[in-house]
Amino acid sequence: MFINVIKTYRDVVAVCDEELIGKVFEEGDFQLDVKENFYRGETFSGDEAIRILQDMALEDATFNIVGKESVEAAIAAGIIEEESVGEIGGIPFVLVLG
Repeated sequence: MFINVIKTYRDVVAVCDEELIGKVFEEGDFQLDVKENFYRGETFSGDEAIRILQDMALEDATFNIVGKESVEAAIAAGIIEEESVGEIGGIPFVLVLG
């Protein structure tokens, strides 16, 4: 999965499954646009991603997470619960605003 840490006054961590990059998903009035310039960062395996997500949560970061693998890593990292996951066009996503 890709992880892109965007440095601002509060770090923004964009996480997405690699195969979703550049795609747009729609459902009713809602749209999920997985923009390459926002989500494409470094590639990490599941265990590495979990460690990074845990570290960034300690830094009071915000998270924008898209895709089954990425959402599962966030759940395993303990930064979200399954009940907080939404879905657009069959793609799971979650926003965490620390």
